[in-house]
Amino acid sequence: MAIVVRKSAAKLPVMSVLLILLLCVLPGGGQKKKENLLSEKVEQLMEWSSRRSVVRMNGDKFRRFVKAPPRNYSVIVMFTALQPQRQCSVCRQANEEYQVLANSWRYSSAFSNKLFFTVVDYDEGADVFQQLNMNSAPTFMHFPAKGKPKRADTFDLQRIGFASEQLAKWIADRTDVQIRVFRPPNYSGTIALALLVSLVGGLLYLRRNNLEFIYNKTGWAMAALCVVFAMTSGQMWNHIRGPPYAHKNPQNGQVSYIHGSSQAQFVAESHIILLLNAAITMGMVLLNEAATSKGDVGKRRTSSLSERRKRGGEEDLEEEEAHFCCVDCIVFSSTVAVISKLRTETEINYSVCLH
Repeated sequence: MAIVVRKSAAKLPVMSVLLILLLCVLPGGGQKKKENLLSEKVEQLMEWSSRRSVVRMNGDKFRRFVKAPPRNYSVIVMFTALQPQRQCSVCRQANEEYQVLANSWRYSSAFSNKLFFTVVDYDEGADVFQQLNMNSAPTFMHFPAKGKPKRADTFDLQRIGFASEQLAKWIADRTDVQIRVFRPPNYSGTIALALLVSLVGGLLYLRRNNLEFIYNKTGWAMAALCVVFAMTSGQMWNHIRGPPYAHKNPQNGQVSYIHGSSQAQFVAESHIILLLNAAITMGMVLLNEAATSKGDVGKRRTSSLSERRKRGGEEDLEEEEAHFCCVDCIVFSSTVAVISKLRTETEINYSVCLH
């Protein structure tokens, strides 16, 4: 019996040592497992990014690579609805700008595994939309490497627009990653300019014997007004910010042409402002033409002179003719005539045209 007790007592220190070693090894093993898992996730994302600049994700991929730890990289996610049955034209326009930004990052010299661009379509990840309580598209969100997304990690699409340059600036503020946007060459503007120059040159060549239309003031005035209408209606703002033409509510399908914020606008809104400005200007031009019509002034002048001739008096006739030297002075001359009758001290001549 004593021998058994001694053997048990001898085994106790050995078991304690083994237990201590096991406790020391377990944390290191867990850390190594996390490192392996993180390495696998980064390697998988890099492989997908090498094929496509924007990685498409469903609900499972989103929870594994974006939400679940460990993660030492930032992820930019565009939540959208690109399927034709959704009829989201804004989503397609935003996706084009997003692709430009992702390609600029993918093929830049600063590309690394610290930032990835992904997209979640509503028809492929409706559960993700429900999980985030998201009921509109498109929406851009930044998921940082550590911690949960904050309010500033959601891009203010309604106020800023979805141009690639604006997205790059927002990403730089959230991740300190600078992305220089490189757009693919677009020769449509150059071709349009060449066609316009060719058209104008051909017109001038055909009318080379009669170029009086170049000195037409009305034509130049109309061209100047078109430029003014384009600038005052916000076309330059549209060119810089790249807002959508209109907004369609995905819930009730209602289309909004006027933006609800005073710091943003839709393209349709600028077109409405342009038409209103043009209508007001045209109305003012027509009023001015009606007031200064030569035919009407001639009739008024002829009728007044005929009445004076019937009454007689050559001196009064000359004075009346002097009063009509300018259309804008008729009212003033009539007022002066009344005042001159009231003044008897000195004879003053008021029949001088102010113009």
